[in-house]
Amino acid sequence: MTIKNIIFDLGGVLVGLDSERCIDAFKKIGAYKVADYVEGHRTEDLFYDTEVGNISQHDFCNEVRRISECSARDEDIVWAWNQLLTIIPDEKKRRLLELHDKGFRLFLLSNTNEMHWTYCAEELFPYKHWIAEDYFEGIYLSYELHKIKPQEDIFRTVLADAGIKAEETLFIDDSKENCDAAHALGIHTFVNEDFDDWLKL
Repeated sequence: MTIKNIIFDLGGVLVGLDSERCIDAFKKIGAYKVADYVEGHRTEDLFYDTEVGNISQHDFCNEVRRISECSARDEDIVWAWNQLLTIIPDEKKRRLLELHDKGFRLFLLSNTNEMHWTYCAEELFPYKHWIAEDYFEGIYLSYELHKIKPQEDIFRTVLADAGIKAEETLFIDDSKENCDAAHALGIHTFVNEDFDDWLKL
């Protein structure tokens, strides 16, 4: 196969995730009920609504306060939620730049929310003089598209907007379900089971 385009997932592929750190942070600000949601990997409407862009950051914070019956400030809630995200290793940033220099067209497709993306863009992606937009030709975020993986439509949107062919595209994601959905459209896939697996490709 001739791969010309690579679509990367964000969490678990580029960005490290630490649910225990996030749980501890929510407990620290008194949001114990939300900490339980994170610990149980429960797909509550609250988390889903942020990822598809149905509610604002302030609405999210209000819901956290309501669910947990706490009085934490917006900035503390956002801080706690962002503790899920750890690091984008420099090795991965360098690899993205190398792939770009080799002529691959790189794209990002993530189920994420405004708070997490802002943190990634401002704190995790910067490397020397490069920022998030320098690594990718296109950045596709669920909360902006109001679509979410593994829905088929989100992959069709990326292919059409980027002007790329499925058979010339590799999709890297840590979810087999997401990869299966992409594969059904003719996209080549790689399930990133361990954080650094894709670096071995």
